[in-house]
Amino acid sequence: MVFGWRTAVLSVAAAVVLPIALGLFNAFHGRLAARTMAMALLVLVGVFTPWLIGFAGAYDKWRWLTFLPVANPLWAPPLLFLYVHALVHGRWPDRAWRHLLPGAAQFLWQAAAFALPLDLKNAWADASMPVTGPLFTAALGLSFVAYGWMTVRLLETQRGVLAQQRSDDARFALRWLNQALAAGALLAAFWTVYGVWDAIAPLGYQGLMGLYVGLAAIAVYLAVESWRQTRVAYPVLDALPTPPVQATGRDWAAQGQAWAARVRAEDWFAEPELSLSTLAARLGTNTAYLSRAINDGLGVNFSTFINGLRSEAVAARIEAGAQASLLTLALDAGFSSKASFNRAFLSRFGQTPQAYRAAIARGLKS
Repeated sequence: MVFGWRTAVLSVAAAVVLPIALGLFNAFHGRLAARTMAMALLVLVGVFTPWLIGFAGAYDKWRWLTFLPVANPLWAPPLLFLYVHALVHGRWPDRAWRHLLPGAAQFLWQAAAFALPLDLKNAWADASMPVTGPLFTAALGLSFVAYGWMTVRLLETQRGVLAQQRSDDARFALRWLNQALAAGALLAAFWTVYGVWDAIAPLGYQGLMGLYVGLAAIAVYLAVESWRQTRVAYPVLDALPTPPVQATGRDWAAQGQAWAARVRAEDWFAEPELSLSTLAARLGTNTAYLSRAINDGLGVNFSTFINGLRSEAVAARIEAGAQASLLTLALDAGFSSKASFNRAFLSRFGQTPQAYRAAIARGLKS
């Protein structure tokens, strides 16, 4: 057995990911989503485990380890999709078990081969690997594409619904997951290239090291970020009210302006977690009418409407000569982060808060 740098790198990744995966099983918020991610992380560690022990010489010392059924990458894409679905909807989709069938088939195939006598196992490996290797690689590539597309659509739906329902929707934007999807897409491309290359001209353990270092890095990133997300109580879309379509001849533009004036006068926009249903109750209306007045009457969604009022409040304080930091002004106005404040202010005034304050200062001096 040789504990070289390759084994060390993969061992460090496993040492980071595995404790986090175990901790996710006891997460307080979004427990189903957290447990789904824990399963995905265990799958990812399993995928690079044969390389971890292989670089140490385990397969040379114990040849019966051939077909050890721990590397089942066909489970990874559907589990990541199910994680997002659980985070957004609070549940898995109906008949979710069907998504796990390809991974189960891959596991059973390996388990059956692992149970063979050593001589028969070696003969089966020589005969089957040239065929099953490319097949599993192609299936994994298709799985990455299909589940990646489904996950992106799900995230788009989440952003759209929250923008109509919450003024603090930026808190729940899963930007880290978009970055992970981009990294995963790059990894999938490399995986496919490596798979085809290895099928044509076998690369061996050392030749595939770059692929598995990339996989280990993404596993660490997913583990750390998903652990951080357990502190956030994500709104469950299925529990949010869905305003029905109302057919009426009311002047929605006038109604929207009137309600906007009331929100300004009462400073309700300064509440960081203000929601569509809360504001509708205060205005003495329902969510359908309020949504119609904002969407059709003012031409914006609920999040843009409230964050626009918050931006106007910050601009008014800047114009009045407030000396507090921009972050303090933003938090006082109801923003939950500097990033969401900067985006909303730029959208409302066409320039950053810093540029706006500088322009006001120049005007006062002149």
